[in-house]
Amino acid sequence: MTDSDKRDRLFADAAGSPADFVFDDAVAAVFPDMIKRSVPGYPAIINMIQLLAERYAQPHTSLVDLGCSLGASTAALALGSADRPCRVIGVDNAPAMLARATGMAAARYPQVEWQCADVREVAIENASIVVLNFTLQFLPPADRLALLSRIQAGLTPGGILILSEKIAGADPAADDLLIEMHHAFKRANGYSDLEISRKRSALEKVLLPETLHTHQARLQQAGFTRSDLWFQCFNFVSLVAGK
Repeated sequence: MTDSDKRDRLFADAAGSPADFVFDDAVAAVFPDMIKRSVPGYPAIINMIQLLAERYAQPHTSLVDLGCSLGASTAALALGSADRPCRVIGVDNAPAMLARATGMAAARYPQVEWQCADVREVAIENASIVVLNFTLQFLPPADRLALLSRIQAGLTPGGILILSEKIAGADPAADDLLIEMHHAFKRANGYSDLEISRKRSALEKVLLPETLHTHQARLQQAGFTRSDLWFQCFNFVSLVAGK
């Protein structure tokens, strides 16, 4: 069985309280299955990143994937810009994720540069596209505006930020419905109630969702002239923000 075929059973054991979620070797080994069964619309988002790269990647600029995990969105950037000279950069601070990303994608996408670094410390310069694909949600809320401001400053005229996030509902009733439907999606993909509950406990101090309004207001505060919601399925969204 290959790494991409490994079934996510990380939270199937009822023994003890789950530790906080970390992107370690165990998560990296099952990540393709985990993301497919946990994030509705994830393949559509990856496909759209490629299409956006085809439209917005400017020759002789950088395309930066911040929090690249196993490199799916990095590969989409590389494919979408394959007909022009661009510098494609995948950044992640989890060595286990980056090791698998480079092993899986290095041969197919030799133009990609891989960096093991904190996304808050990476220089953003001469970039026509920056991707935060379910990355911002793992940063402390107090750090999010500074990162978005640096991205906005580092974009070329006409450049874009692709921001995908798990969001909170606008009010308690809306939030409850989004969570309920997301859990139904996970059950339909074979997760048990025990697995859903234990993973939620592991993530509750690590993944800190905010409302769509909060994200769009912060993007405006960071200097983006507009942000458009192009995708939503339950509490998972993706926006395109322009400079």
